[in-house]
Amino acid sequence: MKKNIVLFVLFVLPIVAYLFFASGVNSFTKLPVITPKVADLGNWKSLRGEKVTLDNKITILGFSGTKILKNRGNLFNLNEKIYQRYHAFQDLQFVMICPLGTERDVKNIMDAFDDFTDVSQWHFVFTTPDEIQTYYSQLQLVGKLDANFGTSNVYIIDKKRNLRGRKEAEEYKEGYNTFHPSELSNDMLDDFKIILYEYRAALKKNNNATKQL
Repeated sequence: MKKNIVLFVLFVLPIVAYLFFASGVNSFTKLPVITPKVADLGNWKSLRGEKVTLDNKITILGFSGTKILKNRGNLFNLNEKIYQRYHAFQDLQFVMICPLGTERDVKNIMDAFDDFTDVSQWHFVFTTPDEIQTYYSQLQLVGKLDANFGTSNVYIIDKKRNLRGRKEAEEYKEGYNTFHPSELSNDMLDDFKIILYEYRAALKKNNNATKQL
């Protein structure tokens, strides 16, 4: 009996503990708010002519800049690592804020993506560089836009328009660098799963409350 207990402590218990923490980290963590209540998008022109809003959507928000064609690899990384895995989730959208004049470049990129991806949850809106800078400034982030009014970072905005990330000094993260596929596969995917867990937990709670009524 003692031998079995020793074997359990030495071999089985560590494996159980590892599986618990590996699978449960997202269930017991809440992703902090970096910037509360960011502004909704302006009445800006969109690629498909639809009205794009951040309200009641989990949004992956980005700023393409004028060099979007040159930096299209960043969009490809995001598309491969995050978008294709979750785009069927109807309360999720990917929104890129782009300078006026880049419409043709964006269309060319989306036409290429359309060959292997359902691009319906990709949304591109276009406005002036000044308005892009003003909008970005109200996000109150440490990072800045580059000289082309873009950044390789993308940001997670929850359904209440709060920008979410990591606030601890040693791992502070307000955005996720699309230039690095490993950052999308690890940091962003982990944090995005937390947001999805929060949403599903709230949905389940609301459904249970409705049944009780």
